[in-house]
Amino acid sequence: MLQVSLQNHDPIRLNADFDCAPGELLALVGPSGSGKTSVLRAVAGLLQGPGLQGRVSVGTGVGDVWFDSARGIRLAPQQRRVGLVFQHYALFPHLTAVENVALAAHPAKAAAYFEALFERMGLAGLQARRPHQLSGGQQQRVALARALAREPQVLLLDEPFSAVDAPTRQALYHELAVLRQSVAIPMVLVTHDLNEARRLADRVVILDAGESLQVGPPARVFASPRNARVAELVGIQNHFQGRFFSNRPADAPGFGRLVWHGEAPSGTGPGGLPGVADVTLAVMDKGRLDDGAEVSWVVAGELLDLSATPSAQAVNTFACTLREVLPLGEISLCTLVPSQLPSQCLTLNLSTAVLRQLGAAPGSLLHLHIPPQAVHIMPVRQG
Repeated sequence: MLQVSLQNHDPIRLNADFDCAPGELLALVGPSGSGKTSVLRAVAGLLQGPGLQGRVSVGTGVGDVWFDSARGIRLAPQQRRVGLVFQHYALFPHLTAVENVALAAHPAKAAAYFEALFERMGLAGLQARRPHQLSGGQQQRVALARALAREPQVLLLDEPFSAVDAPTRQALYHELAVLRQSVAIPMVLVTHDLNEARRLADRVVILDAGESLQVGPPARVFASPRNARVAELVGIQNHFQGRFFSNRPADAPGFGRLVWHGEAPSGTGPGGLPGVADVTLAVMDKGRLDDGAEVSWVVAGELLDLSATPSAQAVNTFACTLREVLPLGEISLCTLVPSQLPSQCLTLNLSTAVLRQLGAAPGSLLHLHIPPQAVHIMPVRQG
């Protein structure tokens, strides 16, 4: 079990806490400059300094603590059994593929070991080639073989697929899946690609400014962000403000009400002054929010229903105007404006074929249904 708790203030800010079980693939996700690579370097022992505090361990044994600032333990990189694959491979250009791999292996390893490793990585017959004689995908496999030759306790992958084309990336995804079946060690992947994290990772860590904001399975984190910043980082576009009211006698059991705030057009408020138009949604009441709490909320576009005619399902159904349609091949980026909340809009990625079936074009009136379970509510921090 890899356990990481790191704090640092200058020059790189870190406040990261997570663990990774044997056989698990954990993805560190965040924007550029969020500290993803710095965390990886700290785990590998490449980032050290008097300001770095915390603990990194891979087990419960004496030699399994790689870093513990409180106890003065700071193992050098060569003392940590880490397999590290860099974004741009970091192969030595003057060495052959097998010589690059042999650098990380124990000196006693025989030629048969490397032959079997190259066979396993789909590199048979390429041992004598130098990096410039290999394709990007082959170089990546050599880098991965070098990481495995160290017989690591932890495998660290720093955006390993970003420098290859799409077909090669798919092949490398397959190689990683096969590898996970044969090597039961913690694997930590750094990626800025949310789709890649969804596809590959068992859990994700959302990092921002060096801080781990949320940890969990991708589906849960991306659908139920902990706060507004996480929602922004995972690319949720439909993010709104409102006020939550907990379950009352008039509500169905387990349901509450969410008042969706929106600025009303000028002249519609009391006395003809600008006011606020509100729409009330039925939502799930999980008993975690105070009655009347100010909240922000998000809704996953893929869970929304859209039709050309009013739905028989009356709850949370609104007439909307299709304001904009931007075709992007098989999908179209669509903007919907609720008739009751003209200051608000929702962005949906809709199938271009579905739009044709609906006969929808800019200016069309459509009917939007928001299932209660599609709404995720987050408390607003006070002060």
